[in-house]
Amino acid sequence: MKKNHFVLLSAAAVMLFTSCSKLGSLSADNFTVTPNPLETHAGEVPATINGHFPEKYMKKKAVVEVVPELRYSNGQTVQGNPATFQGEKVLGNDQTISYRLGGNYTMKTNFAYADDNKADMYLTFNARIGKKVVQVPEVKVAEGIIATSELYKKTLTTANAALAPDAYQRINKQKQEANIKFLIQQATLRKSELKNNSVQEFVKMLQKINADREGLNLDNVEVSAYASPDGGFSINDKLANERQKVSEQYVNQELKKIKMNANVDAKYTAQDWDGFQELVKASNIQDKDVILRVLSMYKDPEEREQQIKNISSAFRELADGILPQLRRARLTINYETIGRSDEQILQQIKDDATKLSVEEMLYGAALKENINEKEDVYKLTTEVYPNDARAFNNLATIQYARGNYEAAKQYVQKAQSVASNLPEASANLGMLALQSGDLKAAEQYIANATGANGLSEVLGNLHLAQGNYAQAEQDFGEIYSNSAALAQILNKNYASAAVTLKYIKNADAVTEYLKSVLSARMGNLDDAAAALKSALAKDPSLTEYANKDLELKNVQK
Repeated sequence: MKKNHFVLLSAAAVMLFTSCSKLGSLSADNFTVTPNPLETHAGEVPATINGHFPEKYMKKKAVVEVVPELRYSNGQTVQGNPATFQGEKVLGNDQTISYRLGGNYTMKTNFAYADDNKADMYLTFNARIGKKVVQVPEVKVAEGIIATSELYKKTLTTANAALAPDAYQRINKQKQEANIKFLIQQATLRKSELKNNSVQEFVKMLQKINADREGLNLDNVEVSAYASPDGGFSINDKLANERQKVSEQYVNQELKKIKMNANVDAKYTAQDWDGFQELVKASNIQDKDVILRVLSMYKDPEEREQQIKNISSAFRELADGILPQLRRARLTINYETIGRSDEQILQQIKDDATKLSVEEMLYGAALKENINEKEDVYKLTTEVYPNDARAFNNLATIQYARGNYEAAKQYVQKAQSVASNLPEASANLGMLALQSGDLKAAEQYIANATGANGLSEVLGNLHLAQGNYAQAEQDFGEIYSNSAALAQILNKNYASAAVTLKYIKNADAVTEYLKSVLSARMGNLDDAAAALKSALAKDPSLTEYANKDLELKNVQK
């Protein structure tokens, strides 16, 4: 009997030792992963794991570290953020799991994306009971990965870099003014006034426009006559009217001399309070603040005049320095300068580009549709105008479009050496940083590109890469590009994405691939298959990616 009792005790001890020295395996049913399949976002693969330790699993002296792993088909394994759990008798700061009841937990993790759109997620375990290491088998908890957001790397190849614009305008509005001053209470044109520089230049410009030697076109001539505010309204009204008449007569005489037809628009202002206020503001009169306050307080002309005259200390300065300038007539020629036509600019580039301005040369390059001819004009511009950074920057945009990113970088750096503050150069350094996958550097460069031409598209590509799809869609606006369509797809704005893809100029394999993804998401599998076939015909290198793409798992390949 004693022997049998000893055997029973030994067996019970073995069983107890065994149960206390093991944790056992966990099932995939103990875990829920969101999302599943996994999905890339801004270069990472985020996941939320909701786990459950069953009843009587977590031994009271056990410590279990849960380590998420993402295993790619290309052989790479990336570990995520681990979490540690402990039994009830462990002295530590980790989450305690009841032995009798078990427990639930939530852990968030991020994996680096390894440029492979096929991967599975496993949980591995580092466990011990007391000081003894125990084995817990790994568990596969999620299968597959949707990497559509990473297609931005492909859409970037057809994105537009920032082109530094020209400032050429063939037709420019211009004006030339002349001032004729009158003596107090008089409306007589004095010979001395007609010989002043502004009037003489006025006459010469009329003659020049009439000869049309410089591509000039007259709109009209304005005559504006004024009287100063002192002296009463009725007197000044009559006086200003007379000044208008004599000034208008003078202009018509000059036009008649050169046999030039022109519209002469004449008007007068009886009391030039506006001019008075402007001159007082610009003056150094001691009491000018008081005078300006009077102008703001009193609207009646006579009351204004009387209140200003009451400021006896300042009125003499007004009478000597301000009022004489208001007894005048202003003559204005409104005209246009007409520059070279598109045809003339292109011909001049062929004949002798040195006779063109830098604005005309940059404009001429923009007229070229052939990229090689465009490049030739920009290179010529850098030779004729080596101190203008824009042509160097625009050569960078050509190299970017060709996929020659190192050559593009060299041109951008040359542009910055000529003008360090060219915003388009900063924007393009940002685009090149995006191409290399350095989103932090891209953001820094683009932050310095305020005011750059095409900045909205550059920002759209940055926000797309950063995973801010709604902002990216807003940045792109009415731009029809692969990047814009991808932002709309990721933002689940499928109707807009369809329109964008339809109107992309020079659609390529990526355009067709995006059409396939969009159609698949919308359940149009036949359209998805047709678009995929077109994409792979244009770029067979997409085949391997497409075969792994969960977006297209139901699409016939």
